[in-house]
Amino acid sequence: MRGIDGKTVIVTGGGGGIGAPTCMRFAQEGARVVVMDVNAAAAQETVQKIQNSGGQAIACAVDLRDAAKTAGEIALIEKDFGEIDILVNGVGWDVFTPFLKSGPDFWTKIIDINLRSVLNVTHPVLASMVARRSGKIVSLASDAAHGGSSGESVYAACKAGIIAFSKTLAREHARHGISVNVVCPGVTETAMLEAFMEEAGDKEKLRQAFARAVPMGRLGQPEDLPGAIVFFASDDANFITGQVLSVSGGLTMHG
Repeated sequence: MRGIDGKTVIVTGGGGGIGAPTCMRFAQEGARVVVMDVNAAAAQETVQKIQNSGGQAIACAVDLRDAAKTAGEIALIEKDFGEIDILVNGVGWDVFTPFLKSGPDFWTKIIDINLRSVLNVTHPVLASMVARRSGKIVSLASDAAHGGSSGESVYAACKAGIIAFSKTLAREHARHGISVNVVCPGVTETAMLEAFMEEAGDKEKLRQAFARAVPMGRLGQPEDLPGAIVFFASDDANFITGQVLSVSGGLTMHG
């Protein structure tokens, strides 16, 4: 896609799930990729795959719940690897739990990982983008933000917050040449979903039930998402901001 080659991109949660194939796709398009993940080994594994394919990438292991450490890492990246042109907020975590069976400690963890982490990394990156009057931010939310999802009340609230946060930033910073958009995965076969299905029991029956709910008849794969993410980060999307795109096989349709 136009305008990706030579750009520097940070992908949070880049060590696995949707993040890893997103890092690979950016590298294939010629971007210099910062694989940011709390799991240092997972981040380095993604970096190695990119380098083995001839791409440029570095790993950055940081817990994005720590605002000061996150800002410090961003400063080091900008100093050693270059100005950040694109930020992809892909970090996320959940455990399927009915609201009344959860409590404040669980809520805090969910909010800190899924919402506060996005604020912590976006703040320093956006400040630099504003100074340069250029940049693209793409955040992953969830179709749960639109229609809810049983067992994911607090997670869904965080993802809805990301949508509102992104739309507000899009309004505030369009005049600075910065676009902010959101991609919403549907039911996607990541480690988080696998863990839920294992815990629930009868994994294959549950997988089939999920697939039947999707008009296209299958669960999403992590590789289904990078195209939409890279599109929003490309010059092909220069006149698009404040938008939300579901990549869910038709599971959620609105217009």
